[in-house]
Amino acid sequence: MKEGYVNGSDLLVSIDGNASGHSTSHTSTFSSETKERAVKPKATEQSGSAGLFKEKTVTGLSVQVKCEGLRFYSETESGMKALLAKWKVGGTVELKSFARSSDAKPYLSGCFVISSIEENAPAGDDTTYSATFDNSGPVTVDEENIDGLVSGS
Repeated sequence: MKEGYVNGSDLLVSIDGNASGHSTSHTSTFSSETKERAVKPKATEQSGSAGLFKEKTVTGLSVQVKCEGLRFYSETESGMKALLAKWKVGGTVELKSFARSSDAKPYLSGCFVISSIEENAPAGDDTTYSATFDNSGPVTVDEENIDGLVSGS
């Protein structure tokens, strides 16, 4: 049984079945789109601040994943070259997030579009890339798999 804090190196992202190439970090953002409703206070209430509060309901969900990595000449995973090939044709990718383990099941999976790719090439330093993915359609989120622990582990 694993104990303590989760190390970021233990959480991985795969793009079209290949790990994010020479990954240095990734960020997942789970967002709720909401609608506000302003409701008049009951006639029996003093107008005071009761009318200032609004009700919110969730009207949509979205997921955004950002990956960062180092450029590598002989990349064999989903690095800058593979991402640019998908981006230039407006293609979608199958993205999965999972914990490092031989039998890990993804805690997040779905179809995503590449909304941006950025390259940073400072003089005398490693060239890096970052990519941003936005879900395109439903995403499966299984919080039971987020730690990569198999039942009974």
